[in-house]
Amino acid sequence: MRVYTEQKAKQLTEAVCNCCGKKLLVENGILKEECVHITHDFGFFGKKDGTSHTFDLCEECYEKMVAGFVIPVETREREELL
Repeated sequence: MRVYTEQKAKQLTEAVCNCCGKKLLVENGILKEECVHITHDFGFFGKKDGTSHTFDLCEECYEKMVAGFVIPVETREREELL
């Protein structure tokens, strides 16, 4: 979950893992801790048609989640980090 200022130029003020509730480090509007941010817009053919879901997971909760996958997450090394 992310919280932003209500000013014209929104700035990140807080980030919390939706799974465990851990507060993630935010300094000067910048998230300084690894986190998985997911936004998904549900389309047709499901029970959530026309809704959008957004959440954040800390790295530890992400690792716990993917550890339960039957088919492992596909990973690759990135050449550049920008």
